[in-house]
Amino acid sequence: MKKGKTAVASLLIVLVTLGLDQWTKWAIERSIALNDSVEMIKHFFYLTYVRNTGAGFSMFAGAGMGFFAALTIIALVGMVYMFFKTDDSRYQICLSLVFSGAIGNFIDRMTLGFVRDFFSFYIFGYPFPVFNVADICITVGIALILISMFICYLVLLLHMIFLIIRFLI
Repeated sequence: MKKGKTAVASLLIVLVTLGLDQWTKWAIERSIALNDSVEMIKHFFYLTYVRNTGAGFSMFAGAGMGFFAALTIIALVGMVYMFFKTDDSRYQICLSLVFSGAIGNFIDRMTLGFVRDFFSFYIFGYPFPVFNVADICITVGIALILISMFICYLVLLLHMIFLIIRFLI
């Protein structure tokens, strides 16, 4: 994908996913009372409105707003730097997802003092931490970056093996 098209696609991804994140949080906050659940799929999927004062899965819950503000700003600046440093459009698209998720949760933290989470799953009867659309964007973006890196290293390894075999024959 050409650089201009990638920038436009990335901006659209950020705007759409950020809008979806903020809209779903708004809708849940108005539809479900704090700490209440609505069962969507019996014994598996619930919409549960909770407030998370920590990071992913409530880590660093007592760290304070300054810590999260500094950490998020550093991460956002790093992502913008990496976005413009690379020519790999796939990497830029993945960074756009992570960027959007970070901004979505940052907006909540700075305006409300907490992040609104609501997707709740029970996997084999055990609760998975409650999360939101921003968390999905961050997770999918990072997962795609890792998969892409794995594929690149796998291709490189196979190429090296091919060269060694060719040299030996």
